[in-house]
Amino acid sequence: MLSEDLSFSPENFSGKVRLFPLPNLIVFPHVMQPLHIFEPRYRAMLEEALAGDGLIGMVLLSPGWEADYEGRPPLRPVGCLCRVATHHRTSEGSYNVLVLGLRRIKIVRELPPDKSFREAEVELCEDVYPDAGAAARTKLQLRLLESFKRVLPKIPEAQEQLDQLLGGQIPLGMLTDIVAYTLDIELQFKERMLEETCVDRRAEQLLEFLGRLRRLAFPPEFSTN
Repeated sequence: MLSEDLSFSPENFSGKVRLFPLPNLIVFPHVMQPLHIFEPRYRAMLEEALAGDGLIGMVLLSPGWEADYEGRPPLRPVGCLCRVATHHRTSEGSYNVLVLGLRRIKIVRELPPDKSFREAEVELCEDVYPDAGAAARTKLQLRLLESFKRVLPKIPEAQEQLDQLLGGQIPLGMLTDIVAYTLDIELQFKERMLEETCVDRRAEQLLEFLGRLRRLAFPPEFSTN
């Protein structure tokens, strides 16, 4: 089923969110993420979201989560507020879901365990565009997009996404989030990108990473033609 409204108004957000913690997935604003939800507690989380505001918070489990996965293992402090875009209930009772990342969130405090799933009070973390970087931001965005294009042939499934980027003007913050999500980057680096609210710093760090990728790929393979 497709959600009728994917918009988000920060002024209408209660600050309370259902949490969906996972050990190895980081979701960014502006991207779509497929999920398969099968555990009873997370099916209950989804069903409550569908009956209410449609929001869930994608958060990362802290290292060592294996010792208490069925309980309430520690969480990393920053996550992504998401809206359920589509959902399909399977014959087994599980759900195939597509969520849209909306905003970075920071956990203020976790709420008491009154439900089978976890909830928290969170604060929204908006992108910051420093005045000092305004003059150089357009060039920075072009550099990031060009660097992304050079490594993208190694990621064929992202070609359609690149075409969409080239087809319109998007903010630098959105571009950094799409690049960070698309690239095969170690989890710790993705977490740094999610935690960083300064858009210019995110872009510079991604440029540095993309530069390392290109250097590692040199020299290119010889052509067989």
